[in-house]
Amino acid sequence: MKYNEIKHEVITVNDIDYLIRTLKDRQQFNDDDHRAEDLGISSATWPLFGVVWPTSRVLASVVSQESLEGKRVLEIGCGIALTSIVLHQMGIDVTASDYHPLAQEFLAKNILANDMQPIKYETGNWEADNPLLGNFDLIIGSDVLYEPNHAELVSQFINRHSGKNIDVIIIDPERGNRSLFTRKMEALGFEHHFERFNVPGSLETQCKGRILHYHRH
Repeated sequence: MKYNEIKHEVITVNDIDYLIRTLKDRQQFNDDDHRAEDLGISSATWPLFGVVWPTSRVLASVVSQESLEGKRVLEIGCGIALTSIVLHQMGIDVTASDYHPLAQEFLAKNILANDMQPIKYETGNWEADNPLLGNFDLIIGSDVLYEPNHAELVSQFINRHSGKNIDVIIIDPERGNRSLFTRKMEALGFEHHFERFNVPGSLETQCKGRILHYHRH
């Protein structure tokens, strides 16, 4: 698989700069070997993994301020995995996961560009069992509820990979599936509370929505 143009940008989280390699924009696409197509990833959604979305910046900022010492953390639908990179730099036991066939390659190059040791990565297929993943104390994600069926898929995936005491943080830019997802999580025994956020900025960086907190202890 090849892709077209890339870019490098410096993203600052908690006063630390990270050099991040991404696709140039959301118009890039090249699936010559049909790896993404074979996984059910359409040409319209192919580039979405390869850009840093505003919600991922919010997730990185929020989660990096949590008390995570001694906890196993899983980022689902990580894409460029900004939050995983930030937590890895902090010394947190974090595993990044995504379904896109190029996510791991981009993550490995970004880890190398920031002079870090290799990071844990596993393919995260929400529709299948992932025995190599194991269980976690905190599961995080940003903008992972963009399709109605994701409420069921994501909640069941989280349940399969939850430790005895589990916290979940999802950044939701008001996609409209929050209520259904919350009902699914409640049925699995999770309690919840939400916080609103509003990040002003340019058309590319402004973002508002809710920070979804779920916990089952």
